[in-house]
Amino acid sequence: MSFTDTSVLFRPLTIKSLELKNRIVMAPMTRMFSPDGVPTPASAAYYQRRAAGQTGLILSEGTVVDRPAARNDPKIPLFHGEAALAGWKGVIDAVHGAGGRMGPQLWHTGSARNSEWEPDAPVESASGLDAPGKPRGVPMTDAAIADTIAAFGKAAAHAKRLGFDTVEIHGAHGYLIDHFFWSATNLRTDGYGGKTLRERSRFACEIVAEVRKAVGPDFPIILRLSQWKQQDLGVRLADTPGAMSDWLAPLVDAGADVLHCSQRRFWEPEFPELDGENGLNFAGWAKKLTGATTISVGSVGLDGDVLNAFAGKGSGVMSVDRLVERMERDEFDLIAVGRVLLTDPEWAAKVAGTNHEPLKGFDPVSLAELA
Repeated sequence: MSFTDTSVLFRPLTIKSLELKNRIVMAPMTRMFSPDGVPTPASAAYYQRRAAGQTGLILSEGTVVDRPAARNDPKIPLFHGEAALAGWKGVIDAVHGAGGRMGPQLWHTGSARNSEWEPDAPVESASGLDAPGKPRGVPMTDAAIADTIAAFGKAAAHAKRLGFDTVEIHGAHGYLIDHFFWSATNLRTDGYGGKTLRERSRFACEIVAEVRKAVGPDFPIILRLSQWKQQDLGVRLADTPGAMSDWLAPLVDAGADVLHCSQRRFWEPEFPELDGENGLNFAGWAKKLTGATTISVGSVGLDGDVLNAFAGKGSGVMSVDRLVERMERDEFDLIAVGRVLLTDPEWAAKVAGTNHEPLKGFDPVSLAELA
């Protein structure tokens, strides 16, 4: 497959102490290959291969903070405890050895379901709901909220101590932090609830501020966000640019340097009613409204969206021409690549033209192995 000039994807970028050789990011993808929550040498080799394939920044699979019921599967990795942290030290050393840069994605799954496994501790969320009208678990107490905020800060401090280059907070896709953003799952009447998105962002702002306190002023903090939820793909938290600014600006003020704006297809405009079918996407609007560095993501290099993966379906190769066009106009700063990197660790090198083998699409077999 031939491409237009892709050099725009391979410009360096510096974000505080983080120096990147290109604009390609490996998106965080849950893998569940960590027995007892401990990353293995196979995990280190998995990430190392993507770094060797010229991916500029690697974001880990979701790894959970030190809070009861934070994960919803026993093979999701922990980011606390001596054994798990030693495993992560092996991961970051391997990535650095291949010339890569990496950050862990810190996570609390909240009330997200796994029908085959339940944690020992009570499931917790903003208001004891998994989705609108679907009770699950218990509302978080003030003490639980404070402990969770502290747990994110401690995990971020571990990341810096272990030698990671950045850290990402998972605030998207209907997990714990997103429970608080979403009016349908945050029915609280205390200071962590409220009628406005700005009010419901307090929990996330306090987590970001605690992480900033833990890592200092020069260590970059990434925050992943989404309009859509796994519980409802059609949800929009912010229906207008004004509402989006009310949501995002306080998060940037709290200390988020980079907004990782998740959508199912990166080329789709966020507000087509305002600027048409070629208008700014989520990351584009986030950058325009806040001035923050932004990462876009969503079906890069593939002809089918993420729902295909959930359904066990593959996806074919799609040109990166639309991506290049948007990067050339500086709509957003970085692009995260997900499923295609599961199947093709050399994707970035191939797009750069330094590896002349054919690009691969997404093969669902990749989900069953750590290759």
